[in-house]
Amino acid sequence: MTDAASAALSYEPVPADQVVAGSPTTGYVVLDEGPSGTVGVWEMTPGAMRDVEADEVFMVLAGAATVEFEHPHSSPIVLAPGSVVRLEAGMKTIWTVRETLRKVYVAP
Repeated sequence: MTDAASAALSYEPVPADQVVAGSPTTGYVVLDEGPSGTVGVWEMTPGAMRDVEADEVFMVLAGAATVEFEHPHSSPIVLAPGSVVRLEAGMKTIWTVRETLRKVYVAP
């Protein structure tokens, strides 16, 4: 068993070509990996970044953020603890984090 809310993460600055605002960092740890997929914890500090998504389902444990969808275009979503979201590979997004965001994700 792992406590995802307090799991230690290794952080790195977001690459300059992905930064939209601020100086965000991200960190993650893989909790389990097997033939059925990967389970991990990911965190982003305040700021904004562009990303190209992989297939995953995640649940927000802590923080506050908005995800905008550049492609395919759809309405932004507001994330808060308890939010559950499914992302599809290739989606182009902008993550704007107001309070450090921590999520547990499951990816194939």
